[in-house]
Amino acid sequence: MKLFPVPDVPEIREGDDLAAIVSERVELRPGDVVCVASTVVSKAEGRLFDLSDFPAGPRARELAGRLSELTGDEKDPRFAQAVLEESVELVMEEPFLLTETRFGHVGVNAGIDRSNVADHDLLLLPKRPSESAERIRAGIDADRVVVTDTCGRPFRHGQRGVAIGWAGMAPARDWRGEPDRDGRELGVTVESVVDELAAAANLLQGEGADGTPIVVVRDFEWGDHGESDAHFRDVEGDFVRQALRNWRYDP
Repeated sequence: MKLFPVPDVPEIREGDDLAAIVSERVELRPGDVVCVASTVVSKAEGRLFDLSDFPAGPRARELAGRLSELTGDEKDPRFAQAVLEESVELVMEEPFLLTETRFGHVGVNAGIDRSNVADHDLLLLPKRPSESAERIRAGIDADRVVVTDTCGRPFRHGQRGVAIGWAGMAPARDWRGEPDRDGRELGVTVESVVDELAAAANLLQGEGADGTPIVVVRDFEWGDHGESDAHFRDVEGDFVRQALRNWRYDP
């Protein structure tokens, strides 16, 4: 398997055709996976906003006030309002906002970014990343597209790339029912392939001013495995989230 960045990607503006930008710079082959950072997808889709676009309501002011008290840093209630409007659930309210986005991803501050945004205050995640991936896929006639983002991980330091949208492939390989090396049947293993591809692409995309938001994965083989549509865990089976609902921060 090989990975390489699409070269010379310009600064993306609202309305830019990401599919055309890829097609002009690289000749894709059958089976290629095109991994696109959510940052440029959001910019092309006009997901740039200013704090003034989110007048703070009572709940946002309450959250910002509490976080300011806990952290010692002044928190803007307009930012809290943006997080609320992009979320369907506040999984944690303190010492930071952990939320579920409208498309099912759980992350800090609903994934709202304040870096690499030259003329605005905020960059929101794409509204429906899998639909974004499908549009890009159709435009470049690619086999598979993954929209990537970076976020932290429970129980581990640091961030890594994850998939928040995908098209042309199932998100996971299902190993259940296959034997291990000793002939024991696997009972629970479902491999999150789109997350693994996103993490691999993130090594080339970088985290700062690298300017390489689109990476092509070539010669990735699915193998003789089943598929699973599971990716974002259902609340009913997410025991960590259920526990967090009853947890209170004690500084």
